[in-house]
Amino acid sequence: MADAWEERKKALENQYFYKLEQELIEKIKTDAHEHIIRKYCQNRCPKCGDKIEPMTFREVPLDRCSGCGGVWMGPKDLSILAEKDHRTWFDKWFKSENESVS
Repeated sequence: MADAWEERKKALENQYFYKLEQELIEKIKTDAHEHIIRKYCQNRCPKCGDKIEPMTFREVPLDRCSGCGGVWMGPKDLSILAEKDHRTWFDKWFKSENESVS
């Protein structure tokens, strides 16, 4: 009977370490996938994949896609722009975009 308990104990131990190894392998795969995405998508538009070029609007640095015209802002850039004369820059920004699209 002691052998059966020892075998059961070893089986549970093996199962435990197998589960830990599978979780570690999954984490390594996820990290590697994330690293590859960041490496090959850096400075690329998430919408169309074209190169993103830096620009300045009202002394706020932004990124603009040369392909689709998308604009990306940093976490505080919109609040900085909103503090400025918002009616003027909103009208100017969106009128010029609508005119070029039409």
